[in-house]
Amino acid sequence: PQSVLLTDSIRPILQQLHPDGQYRIGQDCGIYWRLTQPPERGAEAPDWFYVPQIPPLLDGEMRRSYVLWKEYVAPLIVLEFVSGDGIKERDKTPPSWDEQEEKQKAGKFWVYEQAIRVPFYGIYEVANASIEMYHLVEGHYELLSSNERGHYPIPAMGVELGIWKGEYDEVKLPWLRWWDNQGNLLLTGDERSQLLTSQLEQERQRAEQEQQRAERERQRAERERQRAQQEQQRAQQERQRAERLAEQLRQMGIDPDQM
Repeated sequence: PQSVLLTDSIRPILQQLHPDGQYRIGQDCGIYWRLTQPPERGAEAPDWFYVPQIPPLLDGEMRRSYVLWKEYVAPLIVLEFVSGDGIKERDKTPPSWDEQEEKQKAGKFWVYEQAIRVPFYGIYEVANASIEMYHLVEGHYELLSSNERGHYPIPAMGVELGIWKGEYDEVKLPWLRWWDNQGNLLLTGDERSQLLTSQLEQERQRAEQEQQRAERERQRAERERQRAQQEQQRAQQERQRAERLAEQLRQMGIDPDQM
């Protein structure tokens, strides 16, 4: 779920950055960084990575891996999710190049820093809900500090990476998530749909409340009209009664105007 969460929420940003669709996201997908026998010796499989400016399809088919030694475009960011002690993810051991010796597989950290040369490398320790983010500077990784929001900016993507405590996929955990440069959480498709549904419901309720208010105003105006009509009828009745009394007085020989 963690990889899917990152992919789902960052996709609208990448679609803006790459309107031609020329990018690739890898989820637990192999990066073959050098040609070896067996091929796995020259491969790493990060939990999540993003490569800009490459076609999403290779020879008309979906990519099942990324062969760096053929395409020569390094991922911009690689993320590893650590459930244990993280020793493998921090392993700086170089490979053995001596054919006479037992071949030694290179450590992940060394591969990302010295071989693939990934600009941003993140190690997310799930149990501790913490991130180590490294930036490649002059050929070596420097550990980054978080900003005032506790996030790690990735300028080339226009986003920040950080920890979000909430529920995703019916599981409430600290999750690794993206924010924009203003600190707004980047939502998944489901979250965007839920937000739109909530906004539409709020608009419906506001419209209904406005309709009810207008109806109350109409009813109040109707009551005012009826009250004015009743006042007019009472005044008419009083006038008619006064006219009848005046006529009776005149019949008795009394001038009501002189009274």
